[in-house]
Formats: sequence, C-alpha cells, structure tokens
Amino acid sequence: MCDKLPEIQQDRDKWQEKRSKLKDRDFKFETVSSMPVNDLYTPLDIPDFDHARDLGMPGSYPYTRGVQPNMYRGRFWTMRQFAGFATARESNERYKYLLSKGQTGLSVAFDMPTIMGYDSDHPRALGEVGRVGVAIDSLQDMETLFDGIPLDKVSTSMTTNAPASILWCMYIATGEKQGVPSEKLTGTIQNDILKEYIAQKSWIYPPEPSMRLITNIFEYACKHVPKWNTVSISGYHIREAGSTAVQELAFTLADGFAYVEAGMAAGLNVDDFAPRLSFFFNAHIDFFEEIAKYRAARRIWARRMKEKYGAKDPKSWLLRFHTQTAGCSLTAQQPENNIVRTAYEAMGAVLGGTQSLHTNSMDEVLALPTEKAVQIALRTQQIIAYETGVPNVIDPLAGSYYVEALTNKMEEEAEKYFAEIERRGGVLASIDQNFFQQEIADAAYHFQRAVDKKQRIVVGVNEFVNENESVDIDILKIDPQIELDQVARVQKLRQERDNNRVNGALEALRNAAQGTDNMIPFILDSVRAYATQGEIVQVLREVFGEYKEKPIF
Repeated sequence: MCDKLPEIQQDRDKWQEKRSKLKDRDFKFETVSSMPVNDLYTPLDIPDFDHARDLGMPGSYPYTRGVQPNMYRGRFWTMRQFAGFATARESNERYKYLLSKGQTGLSVAFDMPTIMGYDSDHPRALGEVGRVGVAIDSLQDMETLFDGIPLDKVSTSMTTNAPASILWCMYIATGEKQGVPSEKLTGTIQNDILKEYIAQKSWIYPPEPSMRLITNIFEYACKHVPKWNTVSISGYHIREAGSTAVQELAFTLADGFAYVEAGMAAGLNVDDFAPRLSFFFNAHIDFFEEIAKYRAARRIWARRMKEKYGAKDPKSWLLRFHTQTAGCSLTAQQPENNIVRTAYEAMGAVLGGTQSLHTNSMDEVLALPTEKAVQIALRTQQIIAYETGVPNVIDPLAGSYYVEALTNKMEEEAEKYFAEIERRGGVLASIDQNFFQQEIADAAYHFQRAVDKKQRIVVGVNEFVNENESVDIDILKIDPQIELDQVARVQKLRQERDNNRVNGALEALRNAAQGTDNMIPFILDSVRAYATQGEIVQVLREVFGEYKEKPIF
C-alpha cells in the first residue's frame, strides 16, 4: 500500500478541489469527546500501518481484533441486566424473571447504604434502604437473594467497591450453603477502589489499606476461587462523571497498571493473578469513537503486560471487558428516545468486541426500571445477536481507514496521559493531587457548555423539543414499608445469632487487620457467623480510618 500513497494523494487533491466548492453544514465536526474528525479517511491517514504489529488476527497478540479467535461465532457475549431493588426477596424475583426471559448472567445493584458499608438500621441509611439497589446486610440476605438460583450454573457480577471483600465472602458462603465449592463459582466483583477516589466517590478507607484488601483478594482467589474475576477495572463511572473517551481509556488502564504493580509488590507472580483481572467500559453515543476505544484498550493492555510487566502467560495479556450503555446519555425528556440511543450504543459495544453487555432501560433516568422497560432493554441485545447478522463476522470494521486512524489516535493520546501520570508519581499521587478529578471536571464543563450553546444537539433536550411536553410513562416506586421490614430483619438477626461467635470472629479480624495476615479468611469467618456488613466495616474503619478527599477550587 505504501507505494500507492503518492497516487492516492493525487486523487485526494483532485477530490479536495471539487469538494472545496461545496458548503458544509454549519457544524463543528468532532467526536462527542471533542476530538476533531476529518472529512475523509484514506490510507494517507495510516501511512505506517503494519498489519501484524497493529492489527493481527482475532485471538492473537496484540488482540486489537478481539480476545477470542472465533468471537461471537463461538458464543454470544453474556447478556446481563444490572438489577437490584428493595429487599433480597424482591430482587430474587426480578432475577428469576430476567433469567426466564433469556438473560445469561446476573449483575447485582446494591443500595447506597450497602455500597457505603452501613447496615439498614444505621442513621445514615435512613430513607435510602432499597432505593437504588438491593439492601444486603448479612449472609442471611445474600442467601435470600440467590434462593433457587444455582450458583454453579450462573455467573454473577457484583457492583461493589469499598466493601467488595465482605460481599464477595457472603457470596462464597452462600455457595457453601448450596453445596457449591468456591472452586466452581464464576463471576466478578467490581472491587475497583481507585476509580472511587477518581470519579464515583463511594469510598470508605484510605487508598493504602484499600489496596491491601484488593491484593488480599488476589491472593485468596488464586488459591480458592480460581474462576472468579477479582477486580473489574471500571472506566464506566469515570465516563459517567463527565470524562472524554480518551480520559476514560487512559485513566482506566492506568488504574489497571496500578493494580498489577500492587499485586507484584505484594509478592504475587503476575501470571497468577493478572488473568483474572477484567475491565468495565462505558458504551457512549459516539459510535466509531467507542469502537476505537475498545480496540485501543486491548492493544495497549497486551503490550504493557508483555513488555513492561513481563507477563509470560498469554491470558495475562488479554483485556476482557464488560460494557454498559451510557446512563449519562439518557434523557428524562422524550424517554422513549433512550431505546434508540441504547440500541446504537449496544451495537458499538458488540462491534468493539465486548465479552459481556448491559443495556440500560429507557426509564432509568427517572427511577429504577420497570419490568417492561427491562425486557425491552434485554430484547435490544437479543435483536442484535439473532437478527442483525453483525455477530456473524469477526471484527468487521478492521481495515476501515477511519476506525484504524481513530484507534491509533486513541492510543497516542492515552500514552500522553500515562506519561503525565508517571511524571506526577503514579496513580495514588495523582489522586492526592486531584489531577484526575480536575481533568474530568473540565471535560464535563466543556461538554455541558456545548449543549447549552447548542453547539452539540441532544434530541428532545435542546432541539426537536415538543411544546407542553410531559413525561407519561410508568415508573417503579419503592414502598416505604420495605425499609421498615429490612430494619426489623437485621435487628432480629442480631438477637437470634450466636453473638459470642460473632464477637470472636470480629476480634480475630481486627488482629489480622492490625498485622500483616491476609484478611479474607477472617472476613469469611465473620460472615459465616452472621456478622453484618456494617459490623465488619466498622472493625476495619477503626483500624484503617476513613478517607477524606482534598478539596479543589
């Protein structure tokens, strides 16, 4: 192709002369992340493109084209719907409903008290129990949540971070109750505390002890839960906070590198834990930008793991990821439009090679989704899988001049961020300096200003607005009695359990936390004794303290 570039340049010059006489729309042509977009892409935009180095074959290094040789011709991505509300009993019914409709994996949404490590009867939980997810206070709740759902047959993802070790132990103990050994459990805990400091803000402990908990999970899982993804390194929340696609890519991978370095510093062999690291990306509305982001992520990860961290096992080079369509792209105005947005975002995730996918429901910008909205969201994935023909060809966009050029640009811009993060002393130092937070805030401000000025059109919000419009769709409402019942349940548990056993387990955990032992066996013993999550968190909070973010102005 290189020997044809002068000829292509001549053809482009002739074309440019013709098109220069035509007037373009009054529009700033750029991606949703404000990356300039050329009017035409040709081989001139990828002059140094090397097929083996930059692209390769699916399932082969550097995995630009996907992590499996046959991708969706082997099997479809796992179809998950992020779900959880009210109490464990109500969520259990929703899970069974979703599984009956063809969902192939579960994804648990916890309520805010659970995410923040508070039991449902804590004063700070008042009014929030079961509102944005399911309330899980103890092993008793986890047993109810998965009642009648065989844990050796279902893969479960749990979106929890600061208390991830505790909820994971509850899941392991629930498996034991079902007669399922931990070696057979499959799933993922998000467990990505670094992105909490960067974007989502649901932390408990300071960074150093939080990282210790994560490396303890790495070590325990290697020996006892080998099929489990021990951390889902999440760019999703970074993007939802307002970042650009490049920032999502760079900050997420930087967090991933930090976890690898922490595991190695803890004395673990990189090839023992790296194959069970997974990722979680946002599927935003700019179709080609998102596809390029996923392709660049795989290539960057593979090269770093092999060349910088010396991983020998090819499984350590694989960037496997779950995708969720962009909640921040949904609108309260004309909510039915969200079905269309979600469909395009899901298609981008599939063309980008995702291993697992959640499609948002049209009403999630207003409340937790109704069963009807959830079914439409799931059917969206099924239509892509079974009707469009898109999964029949592996990486069909490979070789597109635009996609390849944009993939290269993504990688190039991400490398600039890696260099800046290293210059600042690494991820933890950059968090302490509020570098990530400021970058995201600036990007979010820039985007909102563009919407306010109508430089970026959001259908139904700042253009194509219906006069006297009102939202007229059913939304899910949580009965206030739910909270009272959950509070009564956890208080009854404390009265009926063996409190001597609980206190002994919690004291052993305290001693382990104050020392250097792996804390997971002690957390697991506390969970088996029916210590509540809040009680376990409080022990660790007393040992480790709480994180306080430095303000920025």
